[in-house]
Amino acid sequence: MASSSRASIPTDEGIDYSDIEAKYQIAEENPFDSVIVVDNVPVVDASKKPKLLSTVVKRFVQKGAPIKDNNIHMPWDDKAGKSKGYYLFIEFPTPEEANNAIAIMNGFPFDAKHTFYLNHFTDIETFSTLNEQYVEPKIEEYTPKEHLRWWLADGKDQFLTYRQDDLSIHWHAKTTSEVHTSRKNWTDLFAAWSPLGTYLASLHRPGIRLWGGPSWNGFSRFAHPLVKLLDFSPCETYLVTWSSEPIARSNVFSEDDEGNNVAVWEVKTGHLLRTFPGTAESDGEGGPGGKSKTPWPALKWSPDDKYCARLTPGQQISVYEPPGMGLVDKKSVKIEGVVEFDWCPSVVDEDDSTPAQKGKEKKVKKERENFFAYWTPEIVNQPARVTLMGFPSRAVLRTKNLFNVADAKLFWQNTGDYLCVKVDHYTKTKKSTFCNLEIFRTRERDIPVEVVEIKDTVTDFAWEPRGHRFAIVTSNDPNLGNAGPGITIKTEIHFYQLETGVLNGKFKLLKKLTNKTANTLRWSPKGRHIVLATVGSSSKFDLEFWDMEYLDGAHEWGDSVKMLGSGEHYGMTDIDWDPSGRFVTTSSSSWRHTLENGYTIWDFKGQELQKHLLDRFKQFIWRPRPKSLLTKEQQKAILKKLKEFSRTFDEEDAAEESSASRELVAHRRRLVDEWKAWRAKIRADGDYAKRPERHEEATEVIEEWIEEVLEETVEVVE
Repeated sequence: MASSSRASIPTDEGIDYSDIEAKYQIAEENPFDSVIVVDNVPVVDASKKPKLLSTVVKRFVQKGAPIKDNNIHMPWDDKAGKSKGYYLFIEFPTPEEANNAIAIMNGFPFDAKHTFYLNHFTDIETFSTLNEQYVEPKIEEYTPKEHLRWWLADGKDQFLTYRQDDLSIHWHAKTTSEVHTSRKNWTDLFAAWSPLGTYLASLHRPGIRLWGGPSWNGFSRFAHPLVKLLDFSPCETYLVTWSSEPIARSNVFSEDDEGNNVAVWEVKTGHLLRTFPGTAESDGEGGPGGKSKTPWPALKWSPDDKYCARLTPGQQISVYEPPGMGLVDKKSVKIEGVVEFDWCPSVVDEDDSTPAQKGKEKKVKKERENFFAYWTPEIVNQPARVTLMGFPSRAVLRTKNLFNVADAKLFWQNTGDYLCVKVDHYTKTKKSTFCNLEIFRTRERDIPVEVVEIKDTVTDFAWEPRGHRFAIVTSNDPNLGNAGPGITIKTEIHFYQLETGVLNGKFKLLKKLTNKTANTLRWSPKGRHIVLATVGSSSKFDLEFWDMEYLDGAHEWGDSVKMLGSGEHYGMTDIDWDPSGRFVTTSSSSWRHTLENGYTIWDFKGQELQKHLLDRFKQFIWRPRPKSLLTKEQQKAILKKLKEFSRTFDEEDAAEESSASRELVAHRRRLVDEWKAWRAKIRADGDYAKRPERHEEATEVIEEWIEEVLEETVEVVE
């Protein structure tokens, strides 16, 4: 029996287990899978080897692929005393980290002459045994990406609202607003648009996230823990972030970044470019020992994103050139006592309205060298000074000496045509101050300077965008600077305009408004219209809407300035124009107070169009628009045919309003139908049917007694 039992057991002969072995085979780990080869490395001698290795480590750590010096092997030629070849080897703890390093650092520009190219060490053998016969690769199906400026195809503007934990993007129409998308907990702190409206930035504990496209997908992360502030460069190429917590070493930040507060990033790649220490300055409360605040933005950008500059108060201005973020010419601009500086906001000549002469081509826009303005206070026997300096030439373009200076502020016009320096001077007794406006005409030869004398204190200044006017708020109220609850500061509004048609025309007072309470000026982004507002008062919340060109044709100087309308928004904290210059929003944020939070949309004439009272409302921001791609001639041609285009848009607006009315009527009809259906259901209910019918004897009679005085007699008793 035993023998027969053994004979029945099948043997392995003739059975194929290859499929099972292939399924459960355990791949052997190749120790060289975690080793990469870095090509195009500079050849150095023994004296420069430590610096090269430390720089390589720093670059890898900054990009999110941390390594150490002992992980790098550089082939060395002992006879020549220098590195052998243009490559080195780096070993990582795991193959996954090696793959991550290749994905991040392949094609990285190490310096001006060397770009890193990374490969797996095991790929070298694969490359050497490649089949010389060409095999056509399989073409992957193209998946189109979403256009980041998709919203420009629609004629409407967009705006953002942040209420409680809900962040919403709205389409704006004249009388209504439609929610395009809304998400809960989209941001932890606040949200911000990039300068051209391409990106939406949200702030979170781990860092910043950028969003865009019609589906609002996230596409970039910037890992700066506990970030509190952000600032984009003018062309949206770079992003600057700040956190009150010092940077700690991580997969993103290296040992050199520890303790810093400011980080500079490249927007498209998400790469960290450099970090800087945070600086604090006194806000004037209690002198040097008082509260401190963070000067923001920490870096100021040239209008073309070529340079960014950082101020070391009282010492120097350091200018860096991205993306390498190295000091230009390896040295800062040493300026003793420097207090403030700012770049000219435009280096392109905007005035291309001159028509081309017959037979000649039209002159191309002239691009000037970048330049910035700065001022220094009086030091020993040297007067205070305002200086305009070109960069990178570092040539001094203009200087102006100032005396008895208490303080100064720089105000650039948005096209860079004018710079106003608001200078507060001490009187002879040094007990009070008066103000002068020093206006630099930067487009004219030798940059002439005009002085406008103002007797009272100037509390606000604003240039007209793309224009030749400015407005100021002045006050001689004794309560200025010490206003308590219920106290309203009396102000005056002054409008100045450059004289035209006059040789060497100057800025002349256009209109003066007295006995006002407005303390805030907001010009339309298209110029001409301005809003005067009383913000921050506990008793006044006035709004006035003014037009600088109300009259056409010939008229007396100043007659064209006219108030179009007025209004009031209780508790308003912010005022914003939309990009078209047709609508203004006033908002009341719960970040300031909790009284009647919400926002109101007005037209440029001061007519209230929409009002929304929203509990725990925090933020309202219009989405910016990029500069028009149309030339001046094309824009003028559109203006000539504006009535034809307006007719089309008016029809669309009327259709929208009609559609909204139809929707409202349909909604009301639906409510009536629901009521009738409910009433019919109740009538058909058995309990209702059992109720007794009302008869005359079942009616309830209510009697009402009315007393009426028919006669009244007064009898006097002695």
